Amino acid sequence: MVKLSNIRVAFGDRVIIKDGEFLIRPGDKIGLVGPNGAGKTTLFKLIAGLEKPDEGSVAVDPGTVIGYFSQDVGEMAGRSVLEEVLAGSGAVFAIGEELAALEHRMGDPAGVGLSDAEMERYGELQHEFMHRGGYDLENRAETILSGLGFPRDRQRESVEHFSGGWKMRVALARILLLQPDVLLMDEPTNHLDLESIVWLEAWLKDFEGDLVMTSHDREFMTRVCSRTVEVAAGAVTTYSGDYDFYLREREIRREQLIASKKRQEAMLAKEEEFIARFAARASHAAQVQSRVKTIEKIERIVVPADPKAIKVRFESVPRSGDIVVNMEGLEKAWPLPDGGSHPVFSGAEGTVRRRDKVALTGVNGAGKSTLLKVIAGLTEPSAGVCSIGPSVRLGYFSQYSSDVLVPARTIFEEVKERLPLAADGAIKNILGAFQFSGDDVDKRVSILSGGEKSRVMLACILSEPINFLVLDEPTNHLDIASREVLLDALVEFDGTVMIVSHDRYFLRHLANRVFELDSGRLAAYEGDYNYYLEKSAAMRGEAALA
Repeated sequence: MVKLSNIRVAFGDRVIIKDGEFLIRPGDKIGLVGPNGAGKTTLFKLIAGLEKPDEGSVAVDPGTVIGYFSQDVGEMAGRSVLEEVLAGSGAVFAIGEELAALEHRMGDPAGVGLSDAEMERYGELQHEFMHRGGYDLENRAETILSGLGFPRDRQRESVEHFSGGWKMRVALARILLLQPDVLLMDEPTNHLDLESIVWLEAWLKDFEGDLVMTSHDREFMTRVCSRTVEVAAGAVTTYSGDYDFYLREREIRREQLIASKKRQEAMLAKEEEFIARFAARASHAAQVQSRVKTIEKIERIVVPADPKAIKVRFESVPRSGDIVVNMEGLEKAWPLPDGGSHPVFSGAEGTVRRRDKVALTGVNGAGKSTLLKVIAGLTEPSAGVCSIGPSVRLGYFSQYSSDVLVPARTIFEEVKERLPLAADGAIKNILGAFQFSGDDVDKRVSILSGGEKSRVMLACILSEPINFLVLDEPTNHLDIASREVLLDALVEFDGTVMIVSHDRYFLRHLANRVFELDSGRLAAYEGDYNYYLEKSAAMRGEAALA
């Protein structure tokens, strides 16, 4: 059990958490929510013992192992992927290394062997290693890595060969293999594809320890976490239900708080009126002084800012032709250094119609991003035809679109350049929806992080009069509130959308058609995302029985 009592944390004059109370009970699976900068990461660090509160206490049961996965994975070098993960298994790995050293000495014919005390130590280590599941450790590590998207034949490659996103998966695998008593996870789904998210979701549901996590993936959090804790406006508030329950209950509590504030204001106004009326009368002096002291002691009710995010509404877009994209016998293969080629997909047939909201799905590596690039005209097909219909104005977004931003411009100037006739307030509303407010809008592009640049580019694309949006993972780097702003805008968008996303909640509420890339072929499902899941599951079941 972990208990935080009367926690206060401040950075200079800014109070992050005031009088915070937080309890992690055995078996808890808690979703930690709140706006960026509210103190979620601070809370994680307090629980993990990486920081201490300015006031209050953090009590952790003796012997409790706490594992903390953060976005800062640190340096990884000198080991294979599998070795890096095994090294994160804590005491089990250390016991295994000591056992291996003793066994090496035992098997060395030129050595002096082990003393009686060392043999006794070896027996104790063997028992402990077996009790902790050490003999199955490598197999479990391989299973976790496979679940997180690492093919078996790449798990013994040097970790230096992998990008930052894949190193994040290695760090995540280390924490999962550790199987701590309390698992703290800060955005574990970042850098994961949909298949890995589904696998992680199942793993966490079966996890027997306590879990506290943040996630921008609403469906993932709702499926895994049965309690919700909000960190906002200096307060830590517990809700005894999942994320959907939290949203409903938060609104009820807010309405109750507003009603209480109105009653308090009415009461204070009445008292102040009495004081003003009788302050000059000696006969009422005692009553006046009593009421003055009473209202001075009353703690004023403060209603936090409305948590509802800014809404973005598209201007009316020019009408395109009824056929937006037509694909006939479409193929794509990437050339290889040896003169050969790597096939991505072939024989793709499909039509995107005006006002379709198409979700493009498929396993990692199926070629979804490549197909979007072909449609956007960023790469030529190897064979077949991909024709764009008349009067189609296409806007394309990917993780690398931000390369077209001008480093010397400010965030505000980038959007203003695309909307020269728009009022400054309208531009700030768009930027506010994507987490840029106040002085943030005057930051220069050159100093922004990769995630910030992606959000600026998304705001730029969505501000232009485009009638066909081609979006490759647009929800990355957006928190839940901003994702829902984008979702609402796309639902109301009068044009056509084709999107790749690993956010299932997003796809469920947006898509009215689904294209699936599977084994190089494109299949169309004439229904929404739920229809696609039902049909594709049924088809896989039939194939397994065949």
